[in-house]
Amino acid sequence: MKMNVTEKEQLIAIQPSNLEEVENGTGGETNKNQRLCRNHQKRISGRKKPNRAVFKTGHFNLERWKKSKYHVFPDIVQAFIDAQWRWTILHCILTYLIIWLTFTGIWWVILDLHGDFEPEHLPNALNSTEWLPCVKEIYGFTSLFLFSIEIHTTIGYGKRSITLECPSAMVTMCIESIIGTISQAFIIGIVFAKLTRPKNRAQTLLFSKNAVINQRDRNLCLVFRFGNTRKSRIIAGNVHAYLLRHSSTELLENQIKLELSLDSSENISFLFPVFAVHKIDESSPLYSMSASDLLKAEMEIIVVFEGTIESTGQPVQVKSSYTAQEILWGHRFVNMIEYLEYKHGFEIDYSKFDETNSVNTPLCSARRLNIYYKNK
Repeated sequence: MKMNVTEKEQLIAIQPSNLEEVENGTGGETNKNQRLCRNHQKRISGRKKPNRAVFKTGHFNLERWKKSKYHVFPDIVQAFIDAQWRWTILHCILTYLIIWLTFTGIWWVILDLHGDFEPEHLPNALNSTEWLPCVKEIYGFTSLFLFSIEIHTTIGYGKRSITLECPSAMVTMCIESIIGTISQAFIIGIVFAKLTRPKNRAQTLLFSKNAVINQRDRNLCLVFRFGNTRKSRIIAGNVHAYLLRHSSTELLENQIKLELSLDSSENISFLFPVFAVHKIDESSPLYSMSASDLLKAEMEIIVVFEGTIESTGQPVQVKSSYTAQEILWGHRFVNMIEYLEYKHGFEIDYSKFDETNSVNTPLCSARRLNIYYKNK
């Protein structure tokens, strides 16, 4: 069911004449408009796709324009850390193969110039000659390739070994050993960074699909929920919210930070899902916004959670956003925590993480609601 033009104009133009009826959820026309407002997300979602700077997955909807497409020193390490595992493994294999084959060619040139590949100088003919090769037990390309691997990986099987006959071979062995050590440290650093980065841990931290606006202690509040699906805790956590206002063609540069309270506490134990509450008061940019204003507003609320993984001590950050179409006016999150006596413990049902119930909430702005209570 989609909202037609008549219903939308009627909802936007409505000004509640009796705030007491609105607060109590009475009045036929008010209830009708309230139902329209509570379900405006489903009705508007098919109309157009809202502009947003941050997707629900936390990725930025940004395209960075580069002045020059040429980079002298690209960030190769960060590129392979951010790449998928198959490309990282392929990079490691190719790095080893290139080093081994390159030095195999260098060893081939050195031994060929020294004359070690002459038929009478091969290892099976050395019993009849007094020739001293640069490297013992070298028959051809295959044995040179294995010798290059032995130097790079410091295996050393004992048969193929360098002699004092060729100074160039000694220098090549030193260079290959140094490059081998550096390349192994480079690859180990990339693999370790990929294994220990908190990206996978961030996927277990969830934000609710929608934010809601309801009344708490005579104040309108914007509330969203976030939780941890793993048993391992997140310590020293804090959450931030920022309001961005969109225009038809551009995003305004100013960002307004929203003051949040976390279940009336500044510290998050994060044993259970946490509610982040923004009180819509005189200092809030949403103070003059009513339910009808929310329907036509082009804005986005970016939420950021930061914490420290208890087991590893690494910082983790999760981002999400809520557009105006994803804010439900007059809703409240359902309870998802239950104490089970037969288990002697609490159970958190994450299938209810995004579920909400409709509650009686004034459709007017927080400013008008505050004036009403003062006059009353």
